[in-house]
This record gives sequence, structure tokens and C-alpha cells, in this order.
Amino acid sequence: MAGSDTGQANAAQAAIGGGGDRLTRAHEPLGKAGCSVDTQTIQILGRNRLVDELLMAGLEVALPLRERGVDLIAYLELPSVASKFVVVPIQMRAASTRAFSLDAKYAKVSNLVTAYVWGLRAPEHASTFALTYSEALAVTEAMGWTATAAWDSGTYSTSSPSQRLLERLLPYRMSPEAWRTKITTISQAALAASL
Repeated sequence: MAGSDTGQANAAQAAIGGGGDRLTRAHEPLGKAGCSVDTQTIQILGRNRLVDELLMAGLEVALPLRERGVDLIAYLELPSVASKFVVVPIQMRAASTRAFSLDAKYAKVSNLVTAYVWGLRAPEHASTFALTYSEALAVTEAMGWTATAAWDSGTYSTSSPSQRLLERLLPYRMSPEAWRTKITTISQAALAASL
């Protein structure tokens, strides 16, 4: 059984970008110029990667002028209901390595998707996971984090995700097809709710 668990752990690790030293070196220079990567640069790299992923999925993307918890807005034209327009707000959590967090204050934002963009120090190993608030809350509950003192203040975060967390996030790993499905599903549910 332990061998099977190890095999699953290795598969999960490989699926999210290897997990080797490339993703864990905190001060590894980025690019040939050897420039250091600060938080602002990571945010820019994450946003650009996320925009690229959404466009590759055939979705439209808008950038809010002000930062109020929503970093991007994704939408698609639904020809069968052209008179309706539904947007899906996306909050991005970019990380040079890996980080997962959830804040209860975002429960009130309708249709919010949080995109965890990881591995930006080594773009060839970068990956994105996208969860609705309820999906992220379910993961947080399954990890036992909602029973912690940290969650009493309405937030939980880790910059060192466990293998167990990585395995729970795998179904939410994004590809162009996964993005299109997620945004379409959320849009159609929002339209149905508005009728």
C-alpha cells in the first residue's frame, strides 16, 4: 500500500510541475539576465500567464482598472442567449513556487474563481489551478483547516502545500479545455439563476 501511495504522490508531483529544486529555490535568478524576481514581478508574470491561458481557451478577457479583489474578468459570448451577458470574476494568486490560501471575505463575490498560478520562477514548470469559492472551501475543509485558529479569523494559507493538498487540487488543474468548461459552466449556471 505504501508503494501505491508513493506512486500516487509522485504522479501528483509530476503533474504539477515536478516539484524539484527549480520550484523551491527561493532566490534563484529568473532569466538569462539574472534579474531578481520581486512580488510585483511575480504578479505581472502570473497575470500575463493567466490572460494567455484564457485567450488560448477561446475566452474573452477584461482587466479591471482598479484592484478590488478581482484581477481579471473572463467571459464568452453565448450565441443562444445573445441578449444575456455574464462575466466571471477571477482573483489570481500568483506564486514563484507554490502557495494556497482562502479568505472567507470572498464568499460574497458572485461567481468568483480563484486562480492559483504556481511555479513562475521556472515557467516551463508553471501550472494553474482554478477553483470557485465553494470548491476551495471544500478543499480547505477536507484538509481540516477550517477547524484551526487561523480560520477563526476567516483566512488560511500555506506556502508549503503538502502532498495531500496537491492531490486534492489535481482535478482543478487548468488546460484550455478545462478553462472553457469552467467558465461556460459558471456562466450557464448564473444565467439559469437569473431567469
